Amino acid sequence: MAFARINDVVLHYRMQGRTGAPVLALANSLGTDARIWDEVIALLGARYRILSYDKRGHGLSTAPEGDYTLDDHVDDLVGLLDHLGVDRLALAGVSVGGLIGQRFALRHPDRLAALILCDTAPKVGDAAMWNGRIDAVRRDGMASIAEAVMVRWFTETFRRDRADELAGWQTMFERMPVHGYAGTCAALRDADLCDAIGAIAVPTLVVVGDQDLSTPVELVRDAAARIPGARFEVIAGSGHIPSIEQPQALAALMTRFLSEVGHG
Repeated sequence: MAFARINDVVLHYRMQGRTGAPVLALANSLGTDARIWDEVIALLGARYRILSYDKRGHGLSTAPEGDYTLDDHVDDLVGLLDHLGVDRLALAGVSVGGLIGQRFALRHPDRLAALILCDTAPKVGDAAMWNGRIDAVRRDGMASIAEAVMVRWFTETFRRDRADELAGWQTMFERMPVHGYAGTCAALRDADLCDAIGAIAVPTLVVVGDQDLSTPVELVRDAAARIPGARFEVIAGSGHIPSIEQPQALAALMTRFLSEVGHG
């Protein structure tokens, strides 16, 4: 395991794949850690040098108290890339990881060869929803909302036919630090890039699971329409986290897109 202190937060990260290959960084969703990308990494590791990491408050990274901002998360990723000597990369993010990707593309377009946004939007939810979520976990803990979150993450088929995997992902969620989850809920509550993402100028692929209940297809389609030249794809048989439910379909879309834009 590898760790780096960035902006007074200790970040857990993993560098996998082919040494010397073009870099692909992966940003995870709210309430998850870098393991959600494992099957995609296994499929793409022969073509790319792949960075996955636990953003602040998640997984094995430390969880400062208080509200986080979207720029906190972007600053952490920038600091980690600088620590690793990565100047240019493709960046893929799911959910809040996709918001991190959008903000990164606006702030550091010169560092990006390509952007892949999975199941995300420039604004997700509203203040009342996020404040309610924050209050619930601070009052009653992560387990109090875990079952409802699993319904929003995964398709009915996944929950029925892959019950052991579902139990494992729910355990991961329930073990999340409350500070980290609530802090990132605040970042989502306060983030609104709707009027900004029209300035994203890097090649962009936007994908969504056809049964995503957290960021539904039409919300993600609208996000793609706001980004000039963005490509939009729907992944069949997937909910909010296609890297878990449909890793082969997601990896195929990523590979084709990155090849077409000349990254790998």
